Amino acid sequence: MKRTVPLSAAVAVTLAAGALFTAGTASARDLSGASHARRDLYGTKTPYAPQGRPGTYEKAPKGFTPVFTENVARHGSRAMTDGGDGATVLAALSKAQDQDELTDLGAELGPQVQSLLAAATKLGYGNLSARGADEHRQTALRMEQRLPGLFADIASRHEPIVVETSGVTRAVASANAFTGGLASGDPALAGLIEAPVTDKNLLYFHKQPQNADYQAYVKNDPDLAAVLAEIDGDPRTTEAARHVVSRLFRDDYAATLSDEEQVTFARALYQLYSAAPDLAVEAPDVDLTPYLTRRDAQWFAYLDDAEEFYQKGPAFSGRTITYRMAGVLLDDLLAQATAKATGASPNGAVLRFTHAEEIEPLAALMGLPGSTEPAEPGEPYAYGNNPWRGAEVSPMAANIQWDLFAGTPVEGQSATYLVRMLYNEKETAFKASCTPVAKNSHFYELDELKRCLKQD
Repeated sequence: MKRTVPLSAAVAVTLAAGALFTAGTASARDLSGASHARRDLYGTKTPYAPQGRPGTYEKAPKGFTPVFTENVARHGSRAMTDGGDGATVLAALSKAQDQDELTDLGAELGPQVQSLLAAATKLGYGNLSARGADEHRQTALRMEQRLPGLFADIASRHEPIVVETSGVTRAVASANAFTGGLASGDPALAGLIEAPVTDKNLLYFHKQPQNADYQAYVKNDPDLAAVLAEIDGDPRTTEAARHVVSRLFRDDYAATLSDEEQVTFARALYQLYSAAPDLAVEAPDVDLTPYLTRRDAQWFAYLDDAEEFYQKGPAFSGRTITYRMAGVLLDDLLAQATAKATGASPNGAVLRFTHAEEIEPLAALMGLPGSTEPAEPGEPYAYGNNPWRGAEVSPMAANIQWDLFAGTPVEGQSATYLVRMLYNEKETAFKASCTPVAKNSHFYELDELKRCLKQD
């Protein structure tokens, strides 16, 4: 029997779907991170989960205490940027429904998509979700817990906490959630947190005029277009799309769809599937996992990862177009730490909030884990030959943190300063050309970082 849900009207309704939204609280699946068993299926839309564990961090060398901290963080989980994928999926479902060509599973999908789009419309496409705000609040509280002495000193010395963003709404909202977390953990910090300042050259550099060569690469580079076409054209793309379609549509209707139409539908559905966990609070009853098998979702996640890898990550061996522009961020990390060490800056912390388009290039430039291997000629990026994964390199609320420690000055000498880096809250070594203070230590002299990070 045909379902009575009027999917033919749904495409238009989704653009003004607030009436379909039913407020609710997060279900148990939500604030624990996309269930860890499925994290590899969501790519860069993966909700944040800290990678470090309390009580396991290396202690600073004797005589060293934290005097400054700084970070670069991606915005938290958000709504999808528009309703295009939802409209694509609903249009296909509506047409099949009119012909009584939906399977039982397919008949259940439409209302789920409507609810997801309604939640995104109510929140505002592209805006930070409740989950995203909580990701940043909790990250801030953990930062305080790791560095209690630092934040007590910041409060007692009345040192400014500087906040910088790309100016994009979700980045500003992430900054406010993060600083709200700091203030809730230590109310004495509230008056020291400065209003967010927009710096697009630093935190939205991929869109700025000085990086027109990068913009031309993404839009017109023949090597990029060729390799992505080769990856997308793998027979497994069509195979996965056909499998998705076969589970949702009856055979007669599926037979009317070209391979291109099936791929377009399946990829649009995957985009909704990967976005749904980010809206777990706003759409608590939406669960799109039944509509893509793990194998199919993993293939489409790979296709998305390939695009991210070549457009924002290590990309092609011998070319630096995708990440050299992140030098402005690396320079600023070094400059802010140096300014604190030399007494040129009174700041107790510098907090930056940005996007995947900045985090991924910075990770590649710094040689962070998972971002060290470009693709060799004739060997397109694949899960089997490269460790780069969007879910690990730049999940929602991904962050890179540097903590600056000052040593007790020796008579007649200036103080020594050490830096420890956390990547998604896990202690992380700098690139191999940088020498730590001791074998297997995560602490590096600031002067050593200024040497080794700027030599390439």
